[in-house]
Formats: sequence, structure tokens, C-alpha cells
Amino acid sequence: MYSLPILRTVSLVGLSLLSLALASCGKTPPAPVVMAAPIAANTGSLALTARLSGTEEVPPVTGSGAGRVEASLNSQSRLLTWTATYSGLTGAASAAHFHGPAAIGENAGVAVPISGSLASPITGTATLTDAQMADLRAGKWYLNLHTAAHPNGEIRGQLSAQR
Repeated sequence: MYSLPILRTVSLVGLSLLSLALASCGKTPPAPVVMAAPIAANTGSLALTARLSGTEEVPPVTGSGAGRVEASLNSQSRLLTWTATYSGLTGAASAAHFHGPAAIGENAGVAVPISGSLASPITGTATLTDAQMADLRAGKWYLNLHTAAHPNGEIRGQLSAQR
């Protein structure tokens, strides 16, 4: 498999030669094709997302709370960056955590606590260990938000890679 920089160089050289050949025949050469760099190809980033709801809690919680978390894991720096948005909770969020390792329907201990303001949107970063990165990539992490009415968690969502 050829790398993108090599293919880009070969494509540009080929277009240059074609332009010269057509110019010598009196023809107008085609406009050069510029290839866009793939997103996150050089950073090793993985985009993750989860839908947050009470039905995902174990045991399930009935309510109108809902949300979404979008995260990015940079494999080189091991930095996890996230933004979580939510609405409809029974009260103010009193705690938020990433938990793992756990499959859907299972509970696990706190892997990364979230500190600071828990008002929506919640943003943050954390540097992960190699073991945490492996569990996150394997879909074994979830985020949940706790409230006074639901101290074990009101809404939750399992993180998965965006396709």
C-alpha cells in the first residue's frame, strides 16, 4: 500500500508531465488536482461518541434526561478531549465520570473523574494510560452524569468509535 504523500507526489508529477505534453501540442493543460489531506491521518486521532439516556443506566432510570458526548483520543499524546451536552435532568449534575472497563449493561469503577463546572456543555481533557486507551478503543468505557435524585447516575452512554 502506498502512503498518501507518495501518491500525492506521483499524481502531481503525472499531471505536470501531461501538462507539458499537451502544451507542446498547443492544447490547454488541465487544472492541477489538489488532494485534501485525510482528517487525523497524521495525529492518530480517534473520534468517539455516545448518546446519553436514563435507559442506559444500570439499573435503568425513567426520566426526560438526555445528552450526547463527543470525544477525541489522540493516540500519540494519549490525550482524551471531550464535550458533553445534556438537558432534562431532575436537577443539577452533581458528578460526572468516565467509567470502565465495562460492556453495555455492566457497571465499572471510575476511570476518569470530571472536575470543574458540570453545567452543560461539559468540556475537558485527560491523559490516559495505555491500558485505558485499549479499553476505550474496545468500547468498554461509558460516561454518566449523577444528580441528587439519582446519586448512582441519571443518564449514561457507552462510547464508541464514529464510523
